[in-house]
Amino acid sequence: MSSPISAKTFHEADGVDDWRAIFWGACAVFRTPDYATAGRFVTAIAAATDALDHQPDIDMRPGTVAVRTFTPGGTARLSDLDITVAQRISEAAREIGLEADPSSVQHVQFTIDVVEGEPVKDFWQAALGYERVDEDDIVDPRRSGPPVWFQQVKHHKLPHNRIHLDVSVPHDVAEERAQAILDAGGRMLGDRHAPAWWSLIDAEGNVVDIATWQDRE
Repeated sequence: MSSPISAKTFHEADGVDDWRAIFWGACAVFRTPDYATAGRFVTAIAAATDALDHQPDIDMRPGTVAVRTFTPGGTARLSDLDITVAQRISEAAREIGLEADPSSVQHVQFTIDVVEGEPVKDFWQAALGYERVDEDDIVDPRRSGPPVWFQQVKHHKLPHNRIHLDVSVPHDVAEERAQAILDAGGRMLGDRHAPAWWSLIDAEGNVVDIATWQDRE
């Protein structure tokens, strides 16, 4: 039986330096020299986690293997079992000689403001072929596409941008990402919630939130 933990507790654990807490658990990206080595690593991950009955999501691409571990439910979607999974995977990476690249970790989701939420949620669930996982989230059953979070609001002020992107990044690269957006011509819409998130807009008013786990416990 696993016990829910906070993102802060996850990061304070030993052996998880490769990992970063984001929306939907914790993720690590490992650099691989070739596809054959990546395949060996994926096999090692399966061997290291199979007995735990808590298998992570794995995305194998030329040059990288990204791994995400999470536990459904809770704000951080993390449990003590995710610490064990992360430790075992990092150990497997070291045995093969792979290094992690925490700066490459990110998670993207769409956010839709809703007043009368259920009809909107039903619409997008049907349109995307997603599954409802809790009151305010729908996800791709394969967890390959970005999830959608429905943010409850009291009313809409028109004109009002009601759909925006959330980009969850490691806490130690968030300010750098926000600055890169500013350097690319964006404008700061608000930073009063920092370091939990920064809201920025493009030249035509489209919104992105650069978000971390901090101050979300």
